[in-house]
Amino acid sequence: MAEGSPSAEGGRPVVLFPDPMLRRKAQPVRSVDAAVRELVADMFRTMDLEDGAGLAAPQVGESVRVFVTGTSERDVPRRAFINPVIVDVGGELEWMEEGCLSLPGIRGSVRRPVAVTIRALDLEGREFEETRSDFAARVWQHELDHLDGILIIDKMSPIDRLKVRRQVKDLKLAAGGDG
Repeated sequence: MAEGSPSAEGGRPVVLFPDPMLRRKAQPVRSVDAAVRELVADMFRTMDLEDGAGLAAPQVGESVRVFVTGTSERDVPRRAFINPVIVDVGGELEWMEEGCLSLPGIRGSVRRPVAVTIRALDLEGREFEETRSDFAARVWQHELDHLDGILIIDKMSPIDRLKVRRQVKDLKLAAGGDG
């Protein structure tokens, strides 16, 4: 999918680093209405088209506290999370390589808690809570970081940050920045 134009399948273009949208703290959703459900549907389409495990609203140009997940490859349920908050973390801190649709081609090790309990609203506006201690827990934390303007390049190991420095600079230059 080309940046700046929606796909024929109805997804939205992925916002790429260094777009300032990715650094804003997203605003809470006031009510789960038709517009929010349409955004979520578009986000699922975009996530699927881009082969992602998750996608946050700021990554499609909407500064609201919504993210979606879903990949059968890693047993991550297909679900929308509206106004999510992490209410508990547990287990060891574990390093794992992560990538990001907004940082194409950039991967690095990020340290996160293994177990997470999250609370959010579903598409009907009902609150739910879920605990996972697998790849889904990592995806939730990654997407929640997006809602707070945090990217994987902010949390990478120092050695990985050095390794991707040139790629980050190239993304800035491609966006018309000074690198």
